Amino acid sequence: MKNIPIGQHLIEKGLITEEQLQEVLQKQKESEGKKKFGDIIIEMKLVTENQFSEVLAERLNIPFVDVDNFELIPDIVKNIPEDTARKYNVIALNKIGRRLTVATNDPSNFYAMEDLRAITGCSITFNMATKGAIARGIGKMYSAGQTDSIVEEATKQKEEEKEKSLEDLLTDASADRIDNAPIVKLATAIIENSFRKEATDIHIEPFEKYTRIRIRVNGDLVELMTLSASLHVALTTRFKILSGMNIAEKRIPQDGRMSQDVDGTHLDLRVSNLPTVFGEKIVIRILATGDVGVRKVTDLGMTQYNYERFVSCLKVPQGVLLVTGPTGSGKTTTLYAALGEMAKPNVNVITVEDPVEKSIEGINQCQINEKAGMTFDAALRSILRQDPDIIMVGEMRDKETSEIAIRAAITGHLVLSTLHTNDAASTVTRLVDMGVAPYMVATSLIGIVAQRLTKVLCPDCKKKIMSTPEDNELLGIDHSIEIYEPVGCPACNGTGYRGRTAIHEILLSTPEMARLITRAAKADEIADLAKEQGCKLLRDNVSLLVQEGKTSMDELIRVTYAI
Repeated sequence: MKNIPIGQHLIEKGLITEEQLQEVLQKQKESEGKKKFGDIIIEMKLVTENQFSEVLAERLNIPFVDVDNFELIPDIVKNIPEDTARKYNVIALNKIGRRLTVATNDPSNFYAMEDLRAITGCSITFNMATKGAIARGIGKMYSAGQTDSIVEEATKQKEEEKEKSLEDLLTDASADRIDNAPIVKLATAIIENSFRKEATDIHIEPFEKYTRIRIRVNGDLVELMTLSASLHVALTTRFKILSGMNIAEKRIPQDGRMSQDVDGTHLDLRVSNLPTVFGEKIVIRILATGDVGVRKVTDLGMTQYNYERFVSCLKVPQGVLLVTGPTGSGKTTTLYAALGEMAKPNVNVITVEDPVEKSIEGINQCQINEKAGMTFDAALRSILRQDPDIIMVGEMRDKETSEIAIRAAITGHLVLSTLHTNDAASTVTRLVDMGVAPYMVATSLIGIVAQRLTKVLCPDCKKKIMSTPEDNELLGIDHSIEIYEPVGCPACNGTGYRGRTAIHEILLSTPEMARLITRAAKADEIADLAKEQGCKLLRDNVSLLVQEGKTSMDELIRVTYAI
């Protein structure tokens, strides 16, 4: 390998231009040596963390390893103590005799190599990995088993507090003691463990004799842990303080926001508090943050047929494009992907959201604040005076918001929004029921994307079976075929499923459809015409996934069953 600077190597690989390299070097110079070249180029989003690490590994002639997808073995990982692993951001991958292979994002750190050699008593071989992947691996491997000791410590402290006087408790309340308090560690551990298990929500539920903590993974609630009822008040108080709620008020629901860094990722958390019979129930929504890249339209899981229909909708210069489905069906992800596709330097894109879930480069995003009078309709009225080309409304909640959005579409803007309906056809009737005139819906509508999330079978343990006559009827086929059912293994935490994918139903507003909507047709008539015009229903999409062995009959019934 030629001994040339990493910047020149990136240019040779076609990943950056000479101008971009000079820009990075200038920023590095301005930081006065405080920031590394790699950190700056990744911050500027000129290359991804993986791309930079792979090129650096190639230049240094050492192997690159994807720690996120590498099978880490606890006994090998524990060769390096946790504080040392975190100090140097390293994780042990493999051990043969007295040789330890270690993943690092800084292979030129000889101090780290010498320190690791002294601590482990092994010769050290460095492999290249990304900083984020190593941090996630450290968090995942060293946290196992720690939560139990934190819960035990918190319970023991609670019992000791019962015997202490008020004066003793006040003496203990120094800032240092609070940061190291078991209940503080427990609150942190709950968020960390939930994020590592890819949860979207955390439920902290009080009962008479215990507190149950459940997390939503792949759409299902699974138990994370059970705590003593004596810890509940302290735990809820901790989350209320962090999210800016009034800790003295326990009779009415409250909402708040907080943030936490887990394994190098900054999480934005939305906290909801609800008084129940045995205490306050807390639900924490883990929102995707700016650290998580906005998905591309090609990554939404659409079939090629649906993808082409969706892209044709995005090309229309003015009108309303609606994405519909129940809560948690991925509507916002689809909208963000569409915005990412359309956010060009020559267009003004403005969003009004509650809350702003992801920060998108080059887009003006407004946050709703009901208490301050920043409502959807107030924000929309103001946005129309901001010379927009594309407007994204987080949700059409009422007649006022819907009417303003549709008037904006009629007056030459492209409006994207979401609505809570079961399918594409019933979306039209929902808008009319909300008070929007049918002719306004017909003249402004571009298309409607209805979607759901369906679980994907675990590839390691799914089991092949033959479809029954009842299955064939639901699948819309006339003969038995090989399909798969879930089993459960350690890789999928015994659920039989790993990850989710979206299924879509895309209705296009053709001239015939517009005429039907204008005369206030029922949802059944709209659905029949949509099918005639080539709209593939949700059932058709999930049926295809079952036949391809990607999901199960249970999921087909759960997602699309109707009487």
